[in-house]
Amino acid sequence: MTRTLTMGHGPGAMPATRVIVVKTKSGSLEDRISPWATYVVKPPKIEGLAYYWVFWNPPQRHVFQHKKPEKPKSLRVYESHVGIASYEGKVATYAEFKDNILPRIKKLGKASYLNISLQVAPGYNAIQLMAIMEHVYYASFGYQVTNFYAASSRYGTPEELKALLDQAHSMGLTVLLDVVHSHASKNVLDGLNRFDGSDNCFFHEGGRGFHDLWDSRLFNYTNWEVLRFLLSNLRWYMEEYQFDGFRFDGVTSMMYHHHGMGFGFSGDYNEYFGMATDTEALVYLMLANHMLHELYPNVITVAEDVSGMPALCRPVHEGGTGFDYRLGMAIPDKWIKMLKESKDEDWNMEELVWTLINRRHMEKTIAYAESHDQALVGDKTIAFWLMDKEMYWFMSEASDHSPIIERGIALHKIIRLVTHGLGGEGYLNFMDYVNISGNEFGHPEWLDFPRLGNNESYHYARRQFHLADDELLKYKYLNRFDAAMNNLEEKYGWLHAHQAYVSCKHQDDKTIVFERGGLIFCFNFHPNKSFPDYRIGVWESGKYRIILDSDDKEFGGLGRLDHNTDYFTFNEGHNGRRYSLMVYLPCRTGFILARMD
Repeated sequence: MTRTLTMGHGPGAMPATRVIVVKTKSGSLEDRISPWATYVVKPPKIEGLAYYWVFWNPPQRHVFQHKKPEKPKSLRVYESHVGIASYEGKVATYAEFKDNILPRIKKLGKASYLNISLQVAPGYNAIQLMAIMEHVYYASFGYQVTNFYAASSRYGTPEELKALLDQAHSMGLTVLLDVVHSHASKNVLDGLNRFDGSDNCFFHEGGRGFHDLWDSRLFNYTNWEVLRFLLSNLRWYMEEYQFDGFRFDGVTSMMYHHHGMGFGFSGDYNEYFGMATDTEALVYLMLANHMLHELYPNVITVAEDVSGMPALCRPVHEGGTGFDYRLGMAIPDKWIKMLKESKDEDWNMEELVWTLINRRHMEKTIAYAESHDQALVGDKTIAFWLMDKEMYWFMSEASDHSPIIERGIALHKIIRLVTHGLGGEGYLNFMDYVNISGNEFGHPEWLDFPRLGNNESYHYARRQFHLADDELLKYKYLNRFDAAMNNLEEKYGWLHAHQAYVSCKHQDDKTIVFERGGLIFCFNFHPNKSFPDYRIGVWESGKYRIILDSDDKEFGGLGRLDHNTDYFTFNEGHNGRRYSLMVYLPCRTGFILARMD
């Protein structure tokens, strides 16, 4: 049964709330929030009072005005968190994100470089919204979900979230939801745990029902009602809020009984198709993908998987799990490892290239240099690994020259460009780093939510947009480069082209050259060696010209390359290609050549 509670009177009173009263096997009556509650609200600080359920039925519901955009051929994802999308020390709102952040993303589409001007969708054509499903503990980054059907009220109302999506669609932006079906919060009063008094209503009983590392509960995917609950949850967000797809969190944890904890995947098929595989969870993922793709042909599903499960991104009718993309999670780990443990001159080009290309053929991967995982407290962003405290003193145009800043800006650009070009069939960047907040400089150090351990501080849970907007600061250069890189991909489409052919990965020279989408990508990671007449192999003969250059002064570089130079092929093969070119390859530089017809 349900009952309605009214708490207090007057302007400060809490609205009428509803609870489900559950009679347990022991005969006790327990107040619970409905598992299907669509709006739950944080109460005043009343001892012992959890989030409460408000029946959401406004007199004027949001009516969607704009159609969903077409499914992008090249997926360029802006990973974002609504709550930290403000320069103020507070929890930002859906309305603020709609009014302040969406226009900044849209603005990226107006970038032009070397006479390339595009009247197309924005540089980032997809937004991935994190931490939307209601979670009582803000510092969990949305990963301790308590109310699966409720969009978090800390950011605003359901209608305001709908308005955000409607506005994004009007701008041609695809919107993905980070969905957490891998585990659930242990909370009892405001969560699913012990809903009927037992420990196995939604979850496995005993040890199998607990995730020791995450301190959370694990769903029982053999239970028909659990399957109905989770599959309906996906349809709810597709239809009620008009999301365009999902990024499934914690897929590796779901697919294996060991949850990937303390287990290194070598690629041996026994690791995937043995007793360690949780076949019931895998079947649920197949069901979810089958349902979504049958009902919504343009849906996009992304798996957060580090294991490399075969056929994870092949259709269910082929025997696959049905995802459209998997995240290239080894790539950011590789970059952080290189920055932490090696000097530039010791970077291994062979290992780097292998990490960037090591993915299953015909299974699409989303590449990224870093995401929220690398930014959370306990680690540092790539920018902070590169430049550390020097950023506080030498990022002004008027400040003295700093070799550390010069190196950091140069490597920051080419790390992203080589990841973008070689690492996958999609690209992702987190809002801490995306150019709209200054390419990591929205907050350059790390991300940390208010919690007891930091005295409930919002200092690292906000964005300092003025850093990217200030023409007197050098953050603008990374802003411009990111926009130019993404807009160039929109024109040439290398992400949805065939995988690259790597013709050069020279360890001593620290050079990498590859061809993709009809373009030639050239990189020199060496800290001080430049090569004036460097021979590279190309497949197509003709005249080539630079179309993107990380060393351009517009991007804070040294301007060592002449963009008016035409490069003509020689009828001499090189590195397995039919023809060759002679190029100037400055140190710590990456550039792209295109054939001029």
